[in-house]
Amino acid sequence: MATISITLPDNSTRELNQGATIRDLAASIGAGLAKAALAGKINGAVVDLFSPLSDGDRVEIITEKSPEALEIVRHSTSHLMAQAVKELFPQAKVTIGPAIETGFYYDFDVEKPFTPEDLERIEKKMAELAAADQKIEREVYGSAEAIALFDAMGEPYKAELITDLAVETVSVYRQGSFADLCRGPHLPSTGRIKAFKLLSIAGAYWRGNENNRMLQRIYGTAFTDKKELEAYLHRLEEAKRRDHRKIGRELDLFSFSDEVGAGFPIWHPKGAMLRTVLEDFERKEHLKRDYDIVVGPQILKSELWQRSGHYENYRENMYFTEVDEQGYGIKPMNCLSHMMIYKSQLRSYRDLPLRFFELGTVHRHERAGVLHGLMRVRCFTQDDAHILCTPEQLDAEIKGVISFVNDVMGIFGFDYEMELSTRPEKSIGSDGDWEQATAALLSALKDSGRPFEINEGDGAFYGPKIDIKLRDCLDRRWQCATIQCDFTLPERFDLTYVGSDGEKKRPVMVHRVILGSIERFIGVLIEHFAGSFPLWISPVQAIVVTVTDNQVPFAQDVYRQLRNAGIRVERDVRNEKLSFKIREAQLQKIPYMLVIGDKEVEQGTVTPRYRDGKNLSPMTPAEFVDFVTRECKEYK
Repeated sequence: MATISITLPDNSTRELNQGATIRDLAASIGAGLAKAALAGKINGAVVDLFSPLSDGDRVEIITEKSPEALEIVRHSTSHLMAQAVKELFPQAKVTIGPAIETGFYYDFDVEKPFTPEDLERIEKKMAELAAADQKIEREVYGSAEAIALFDAMGEPYKAELITDLAVETVSVYRQGSFADLCRGPHLPSTGRIKAFKLLSIAGAYWRGNENNRMLQRIYGTAFTDKKELEAYLHRLEEAKRRDHRKIGRELDLFSFSDEVGAGFPIWHPKGAMLRTVLEDFERKEHLKRDYDIVVGPQILKSELWQRSGHYENYRENMYFTEVDEQGYGIKPMNCLSHMMIYKSQLRSYRDLPLRFFELGTVHRHERAGVLHGLMRVRCFTQDDAHILCTPEQLDAEIKGVISFVNDVMGIFGFDYEMELSTRPEKSIGSDGDWEQATAALLSALKDSGRPFEINEGDGAFYGPKIDIKLRDCLDRRWQCATIQCDFTLPERFDLTYVGSDGEKKRPVMVHRVILGSIERFIGVLIEHFAGSFPLWISPVQAIVVTVTDNQVPFAQDVYRQLRNAGIRVERDVRNEKLSFKIREAQLQKIPYMLVIGDKEVEQGTVTPRYRDGKNLSPMTPAEFVDFVTRECKEYK
């Protein structure tokens, strides 16, 4: 029999019989690998375990330890769930069921919405089907033949998808009585699916179009082993406990109101104080780095948004109004006002770089379905800045922003990841400008010494960007800081400076935020610290608590002393038991409770008690002020 030569990742070769599959290759290497193999890669493409090999192929065996394994497991588990649904609800029509970052989902067209009890039944049926270890097989059909197949099965959504694909052939995967249109790859059998959990039910329009039929979406997750699944489920429970919307209500930080409108947060006194502390911190940090504070208007003439390209490329995210028969756009970004400040006078190369900083409130139209507490709102404030510099200064300015981000994230205790987002399909500007801007960001990233990834096609419409995603205590990623390099808007607004040779030249503009949306960052902080904020940003740093009514006059005096010294303090002089007052203060996650009894009144002291129950030695109000001041400096 003819043989073929296969190259392995270590560049060694193996001779196999013609017609051999990846599974045969794994078996030829060893029985252990044959048992562990889930799929394979042929010349870089991920394929099924039963895929045939050709002479000269470069092949890699995928096992549970491979980075590609999890997506394959999750995709196969979505098919297992669809099979279980079809067996329990034969009238259900299947649509699509992809793997996603946190697991998988599948959308179904059913007459009655699924219930939590249905999820339990479906999960139980999935376990039965997995235990049956049904072989998962790939079949190839001509498109017309496949449409006829799914029409006969009563699956119109699959037939529609094939029609829209407009290809000659499609692949269908079968397991037991279930068949599904899919590109794959998949596990070799249902028995390889060992750790999964169905999580929730939601509504979803077919193809995301609200004019189409509402479907039932079931979300689930799957892992290669049960320990990883249990750890993930624990993180989910912890995330629920830390949900910023729940903690925000409990700590009375903010609220949302249907009367006001979806996506518009209302800040209560404690939440507004938290914002104020963060914003004051931001102003000081920017002033230390030679930024100038500026303020622009909330609405600007529509002609400006047309010139900038926002009207053409960002209009669906904007709100518009009319004043004196003149169209205006409510700003979704702060860059236009900053360019107007630059244009207000003649600039020399000696003036550059100019760094304009604004805590600017912006409005963006987000679809109702994506709004999520403070994480996704329609009105938010950005710590926005625009740096206008010469091309020669660009590298240093980008590196300066990266250093700024690193300093601030260190203060809050966040680690972070970086990625370079390149030119999207919908964009403005010349190829040369985009290439130059991308090269500048790429060079600064490489020099930073930190790892980064390339995110193709996800840049802003006017320039490429560095996105910085911080990691919280649950190892979740949050997009906060960003650095955008822009040669295009300075061209459109004819921004110039006089160079050393006396000629007019074009500056480069760097758009950047450090925390990003203040609202989102506060939401992340709430969940990261579970509401137990570090002392320096805690909206209430201490509460004065009396034992009996006898201490009220002294407690009022201590409260006033601390307040005048700049300590964010409250008082609880109610005629309640001390244990009750302490418990309430702990539930409010106030860092320090200053207990005052007869002894403290006699000695002119307070006895601080930390929110975890630890008692400190008595100290005078002035000593407590010094103590808080020192502790706050340690954080920053």
